[in-house]
Amino acid sequence: MVPKKILFCTDFSGNSLLARNYAVDFAKAFDASLHILHVVNSSRLGYPAFEAGVPFDLQSVLLNIEESVQAAFEEIKSEYKDQLKEITTTSRVGVPAAEITRFAEENAIDLIVMGTHGWTGFRLLILGSTAENVVRTAKCPVLTVKSSQPDDKES
Repeated sequence: MVPKKILFCTDFSGNSLLARNYAVDFAKAFDASLHILHVVNSSRLGYPAFEAGVPFDLQSVLLNIEESVQAAFEEIKSEYKDQLKEITTTSRVGVPAAEITRFAEENAIDLIVMGTHGWTGFRLLILGSTAENVVRTAKCPVLTVKSSQPDDKES
């Protein structure tokens, strides 16, 4: 199977850079379209809180996040626009693994490329593994790329 639609999932961390290189190289080699997806993890947003008596405006936070995401998308698109036939970007809010697999199904993605933090032990147990969940639930092949970046030491 030659992929014609490649999905690159990013959290814009250093851990995703090597995966981005793979996704771009595969898109070039297969003359495939590259779809870039960022999911704002809704479970990390929490609920509205109060700080020094001032309401925490969740909508304002989401707007700031979305602006940052769009700026990062524009940088990536600008960097690769002359090298790839098609680049699309999407941002969603939700549970990352569920949103990634949903996006892949909705867009008939042929290959998902994503980085992994390489967490183990307690950290994996508490934070889970988005990559592992995507591998288990996606209906298309998933390429996980372990970062060359050293991850934080476990406590």
